[in-house]
Amino acid sequence: MAGEATPQVVENRLLARLKLRQLKLLITVGEQRNILRAATLLNVAQPAATKMIRDLEATLGMQLFERSSRGVTPTLYGDVIIRHAKLILAQVRHASEELLSLREGTTGKIAVGTLLAAAPSLLPRSIVALKRERPGITVSVVEGTNDKLMPMLRVGDLDLVVGRLPEYREREGLVQEMLYDEPVSIVVRKDHPLTRLPTVTLADLQAQDWIMPPPETSLRRQLEECFRKAKLELPVRAVESVSILANYAILRETDMVAAVPYQVADAQHDLVRLPVNLEIGYGAVGVTLREGVDRSPATNYFVAVLKRVAAESAADHAGDG
Repeated sequence: MAGEATPQVVENRLLARLKLRQLKLLITVGEQRNILRAATLLNVAQPAATKMIRDLEATLGMQLFERSSRGVTPTLYGDVIIRHAKLILAQVRHASEELLSLREGTTGKIAVGTLLAAAPSLLPRSIVALKRERPGITVSVVEGTNDKLMPMLRVGDLDLVVGRLPEYREREGLVQEMLYDEPVSIVVRKDHPLTRLPTVTLADLQAQDWIMPPPETSLRRQLEECFRKAKLELPVRAVESVSILANYAILRETDMVAAVPYQVADAQHDLVRLPVNLEIGYGAVGVTLREGVDRSPATNYFVAVLKRVAAESAADHAGDG
């Protein structure tokens, strides 16, 4: 039956039969991999939940879940409809926030993904400013790298991502707003042996133990290119981590070296920048959002706050310089 259906037929069936409760159920079953647990979380009887799923499968003529003794797993069809269900419910949430904002003013919920460059200064300062000005807006923060955060942004699990802007190959379906350019610093603990050198060369760094950003990050690829141009191998004695707290603790207790955005280094007074030019240049820090989607008033306001805080920070650093 699925092979006979046309896009128009499938669309008509969805419009005629699909309910928002079914979408929420599909998402929850996909997350829990178990109909009983999903039904319990949604306060729905299991037979009713099972019937809703079977009715939708019958309407579409497609099996949405594989059933086994261990639970249920979304099929390819199920993955597609769950992905779109998240976007639909995100739009419903934004509509309700906008209605409340029009009636009462400043309410809403924002899910923010953060990359290393935004975590120590830009994002905390922006959240503090937002809560001071719009205390009714709730913010949830998810840390990670582009390969984790951008898929979450595309499906509506996040409203925006703040940090180093993704490379071209990671931008599909997204729009970017640059806030500022930020150089990279090479940092070590105070009294590290390298701090006694008048200048530090790339060869000096190549011989050190490193805390490296993971391979999927823009900063890692820039480091690899920098060592390659110098005809040096990337340092092999390395720990891969984007955890700010873990990295700071390791740097303080060892002679390891790390490459971090300027403001990340600036936030830690017990770390020292080394006098070395890696020729990495600047990295664009900004906001990444979904393309072609109406953003909630809370999200738009927070983007404006981020821009203001970034501008203030840039002015402060210019004054320091």
